[in-house]
Amino acid sequence: MIEPFKGKIYDPCCGSGGMFVQSLKFIDSHKGNRKDISIYGQEYTNTTYKLAKMNLAVRGISGNLGEVAGDSFFKDQHPDLKADFIMANPPFNQKQWRGDSELVDDGRWAGFDVPPTGNANYAWIMHMISKLSENGTAGFVLANGSMSSNTGGEGAIRQKIIEQDLVDCMIALPGQLFYTTQIPVCLWFITKNKKEDTERGYRNRQGETLFIDAREIGSMISRINKELTTDDIADIARTYHAWRGERKDADGNELDSYEDVAGYSKSASLDDIKANDFVLTPGRYVGAAEIEDDGIPFEVKMKELSQTLYSQMEQAETLDKAIRQNLEVLGYVK
Repeated sequence: MIEPFKGKIYDPCCGSGGMFVQSLKFIDSHKGNRKDISIYGQEYTNTTYKLAKMNLAVRGISGNLGEVAGDSFFKDQHPDLKADFIMANPPFNQKQWRGDSELVDDGRWAGFDVPPTGNANYAWIMHMISKLSENGTAGFVLANGSMSSNTGGEGAIRQKIIEQDLVDCMIALPGQLFYTTQIPVCLWFITKNKKEDTERGYRNRQGETLFIDAREIGSMISRINKELTTDDIADIARTYHAWRGERKDADGNELDSYEDVAGYSKSASLDDIKANDFVLTPGRYVGAAEIEDDGIPFEVKMKELSQTLYSQMEQAETLDKAIRQNLEVLGYVK
């Protein structure tokens, strides 16, 4: 969706480097130039940090993952970085990530509020906002609670993020996508600049946010896991690109003009979001999907339903009598 063709790519919790590998695959599949991007990342766990460096090395990818493994909050190894693209899958609802007196005056919270100690979701969001370049875009995965939580002042932080017009798109994903957790998740897309960009083909989106409800999309591949197909992902991406005003996708295919689709997508204003108490859950905005008319007149349908209901009520009376008789035979008289 964010199409990282050129510039600096950053992942503050890069794990074994999967996001970087996918970025390079995207560039290769669209005939881009690997030399047009530079990679920055950080990973807390020492073993995973080594795996990430190995993952990049065996693919011939150069990247700056810091000198050592380190916590992005307490040992930020890219303090002056301003990235053009940020992609991340932070730990969901990370608890006790800082002490009560630690990082209280950190510059990354400037313009917002200090994030709560009991959940790092908004600390990750503000960390990534602080790392964005003037025209940068971030896309990241978070637990669904991040869209509506008010615990520990998270609602106030979210309100300031919205009022600063940083939220470009919100996507609610279907459940059962992960093998390791059943927690339903969402995608956040944050951008520093919603103004018209003729070079990239973006229209002026100031004061607007796109909401996509993709919870009903996907196919079950097992009893407990669902998968988004390539076409599913492409449809979601095309919706986003068309909303931004782009005429063609990364493959050069023409895009249809964006239109709201009931039950699926909605371009909402800041006033709409304010009216919904600054909650970013797409289901609040997209409405209900239109039900396809089956062509049967209401009078005919109502008559058929009424006849079915009367028949079922008569059957219920007959069954009630039979049950009473059986109870009386057994000696249970009213």
